[in-house]
Amino acid sequence: MSETARPGRGPAADLDEVDRRLINALQGGFPLVAAPYRQVAASLGLGEAELLRRLDSLLERHVLTRFGPMFQIERAGGAFVLAALRVPEADFERVTALVNAFPEVAHNYRREHELNMWFVLATATPQGIAETIAAIEAATGLEVFAFPKEREYFVEMKLNA
Repeated sequence: MSETARPGRGPAADLDEVDRRLINALQGGFPLVAAPYRQVAASLGLGEAELLRRLDSLLERHVLTRFGPMFQIERAGGAFVLAALRVPEADFERVTALVNAFPEVAHNYRREHELNMWFVLATATPQGIAETIAAIEAATGLEVFAFPKEREYFVEMKLNA
């Protein structure tokens, strides 16, 4: 899916000082106000349109892979689960496209392991997990291994860009 990161290589190496400050400002504490982007932009000495243009560029260049809220889906009545597949190497790209086509798939990662594709399923209801697993199995012809959460930990990680 992606190559191993090397220092000084890839899209992060092309960040200017404003992009770095923007990334640092967006890691937690996003303002819950009527115009949050305007407020963040002002704190960085930018206009709102410039901030949004830069954020779009960071996403397009895959410096950021996602920007959005993190929800505790169970509190809203939903569910999520870590899942894995054992995908034959020759079929990996096809299966990746099939799995990623499901809107319930939040993340998908390739791993060097017998179970070489790992992904997170998030559904609006607990029964949606079983339904989505069955649909992925039908689409791929492969068994989905589901690993439900036993205990939750909160680890906040902030990176300096």
